Amino acid sequence: MRQTLVERLIGFKEGFSGKILTNNLFASGLLTRNYQSLLRVDAVGTKENYLVIKYSTYMKSVLTTLMISIISLTAFSQTPDDRGYIVKVGQEAPDFEMTLTDGSTLRLSDLRGHVVMLQFTASWCGVCRKEMPHIEKEIWQAYKGKGLKVFGVDRDEPREKALQMIEATGITYPMALDDNADIFGLFADKKSGVTRNVLIDKAGKIIFLTRLFNEDEFKALVKRIGEEVN
Repeated sequence: MRQTLVERLIGFKEGFSGKILTNNLFASGLLTRNYQSLLRVDAVGTKENYLVIKYSTYMKSVLTTLMISIISLTAFSQTPDDRGYIVKVGQEAPDFEMTLTDGSTLRLSDLRGHVVMLQFTASWCGVCRKEMPHIEKEIWQAYKGKGLKVFGVDRDEPREKALQMIEATGITYPMALDDNADIFGLFADKKSGVTRNVLIDKAGKIIFLTRLFNEDEFKALVKRIGEEVN
């Protein structure tokens, strides 16, 4: 049996039906005039004083596209600071999934309960390569036994390049591959320089940010790590 009046509106679940009490005059007139771009009236006339509303996949896709656009505009509205960061100390670190050079994957949120350091790097970055042996000795080897997690994040390079960099710098902490600099772009403007470290506490909050390899800043980073893991 065909329903007497079917309107298609924005909805969240295909096939979900609900009843909106109204009168026939409003149903056939004012409602369709004001919302004709959203509604398709399949039939007119009913003995009952309600509209049967059927939610469609089409309108669901319209709403989804709109929401994605709003989220994208919000992301683009982030203004980098003078060091290129779009995150700040004190805020929750953006979650993401990373693939390591050994093929394993994990999410940052899986590491809650651990202090985590992300070291953004690239094989062509001379400052990064200079800093990495210091990270290996003064941070990774010093604190990995106390639960610290360190991950290099190689910006937009193939696995072979990352492995060559690991061997050349002598590091042993894990290295993630960052295709298209997507992980980097969660923390800093993609147009900004690579060399930077992000320290995240056990609750997932950003607590320290570095840029380039400044010895005083690096010492402060090491000190903060010691305070967090002890």
